Parts: sequence; C-alpha cells; structure tokens
Amino acid sequence: MDPGAHGPKAGANRGDAGAGDVQEELTETGGTSPGQETEQERDGSSGTSRSRPNTCEACGKSFSLRSNLLTHRRSHLGERPYACPECGRCFGQSSHLLTHQRLHTGERPYRCRDCGRSFNVNSDLVKHRRTHTGERPYPCPECGRRFGSSSNLTRHQRLHTGERPYRCPDCGESFRDCPSLTIHRRAHTGERPYPCPACGKAFTDSSLLAKHQRTHRAEKSFACPDCGKSFSTSSYLLRHRRTHLPEKPYRCGECGRGYSQFAHLTTHQRVHTGERPYVCPDCRKSFTTSSALTKHKRVHTGERPYVCPDCGKSFTQSSNVITHWRLRHGKSL
Repeated sequence: MDPGAHGPKAGANRGDAGAGDVQEELTETGGTSPGQETEQERDGSSGTSRSRPNTCEACGKSFSLRSNLLTHRRSHLGERPYACPECGRCFGQSSHLLTHQRLHTGERPYRCRDCGRSFNVNSDLVKHRRTHTGERPYPCPECGRRFGSSSNLTRHQRLHTGERPYRCPDCGESFRDCPSLTIHRRAHTGERPYPCPACGKAFTDSSLLAKHQRTHRAEKSFACPDCGKSFSTSSYLLRHRRTHLPEKPYRCGECGRGYSQFAHLTTHQRVHTGERPYVCPDCRKSFTTSSALTKHKRVHTGERPYVCPDCGKSFTQSSNVITHWRLRHGKSL
C-alpha cells in the first residue's frame, strides 16, 4: 500500500507532485524558480560536486538531496499532507504515516533474531537488541553510568538536575518522566487497568500486579528476622520491619503523632488540612486516599472483586470476604 495515496487530493498531496509542483514549492519557500540559475550553475559546479548543498533557511540544517530538504521544510511550516484513512491523523512524511498505520494493522515487521520479539519501527528493535548485547552507548557526564537509549539517559540526568517537568494538573505533584505521571494520575481518576486474573483485584501499573500475583503463588521468600512473618517482595519486608522499630521518624507538626512511613504521615496530615484530592468522577465526592476512592467507585460500578472460594459470594472489600469466610464457613485466611 502506498501511504501517499491516502493524503489530501487536488494537488495538496505533495507525495504525488510532479517536477513543476516541486519547482513551485521551491519558489514559495526560497528556492529557485524555472529558468533561474542557481549559484552552483553560475560558478560551474553541479549538485553532485558538493556533499550537502541544500540548506534550510530557517534552521541551517543541510541535506544531500533537495527532496529531503523539501520534506524537512514541512516541519517548520506545519504542513502535514499525508492523512491516515483510518483515524484522520496527518503526517509530514509518508514514511511516518506508514509507521503509524501499523498501529491499526498490528503489523510488526522488525523481529529480534535473539528472542523473536517484534516491533513496528526499526529504531525500537535497535534499542531492544541492546538488552541482549549489553551495549550502553549513552554515558552520563555526571556520574558515568551508561544507558541503552538516549531517553533513559535524559530521564536519569534529572536525578542530578532535580528537574521534574511533568506536573499533575490535579494536585500539582511533579515527576521526572511521563509514565510516572500517567500512573500517578490514576490515583485521581480511580483507573486500575491491570486486573489480577486469579482474583480480579486491579492495579494502577503492571509492576504492582506482578507483586500481587506472587501472593497467589505463595512466593514469600522474604522473612522478617524479628517475628518470622514472610513477604513476597523485599520492599514489603522493609516496610513491615519499621513496625518493630521503637522510633517513628515521620512526625506530624500539628499533633505530634509519629509514623514509620512518610506516606502515612502525608495521609494523616489531610485530617488537619481538610485536603481531599481524590475526587469521584461520577458524583464528585472526594476522599483523602486513592484506596478510599477505589472502594467508593464500586458503589457506581457494582464491582465486587473479592469472591469467597467456598460459596462464590462476592464482596466490594477484602475485609468483608475475610469476615464472611470466618463467620459463615468457620475458616480463616
């Protein structure tokens, strides 16, 4: 399929332009018109005698082919003559349209020969293959740590600069990268797109789902040396061990109450400030924690994700199914 064939018609599709159309475009953007001598022709040189004779007047970038210059100029003009027939999104280059159309077709023509994973653009395959080769061509100038992609280096450098350019419009909290902001915003919207296939409990990101799934597989290899209780991840164990510490390093400035975790202090302080940043999109009722919002939203959706393994009765909260199991079936989790 020729991507250019789906662009605007009646001459707007520059991918089908003839020689006269190209000359007309050059005249409009500062090139030469028909019959007009170029500087190369006047001094006796040809386009092939210089390596990159075509320079963009707007930014100074030069190209070895005039057609590449014409394509580049569209980035300054905002011209996007190639339209996707599926969704209408427009692109400045036919190659960009072709790449985009793979989102609709599901085509992933670039396959990793090591693991068989496939990608819709070659640049993603190049980045992926570095996970097999161990190549990390992007070093941090501050600490020397190396990365497999320039985007990962940029994100890392914000640790040194303190830059957090991605700000939440709901609460103002800022983040170093866009994925972190996306995950955070689900706390406000209540969106939990990663459900557990075993019990139906849903999570805001895939890593939390992976941790949760270990509880079903009984993988609790991190044992507390103080009480023997086991946990599925080291982070859960570290959080638990703070309960054995006599000191609570995070203290409320209003009432003096102490907490072992900063997040618990932040939640507690909302009692004093009255802040309720988690708003239900259906009824606008607000809550101090994202978990309270998630429980509330089940009133609107009718979701009952916690199921009794004996009788199949379902509940909106895990505590309710535990109580039911103990009272109705004489068992405990």
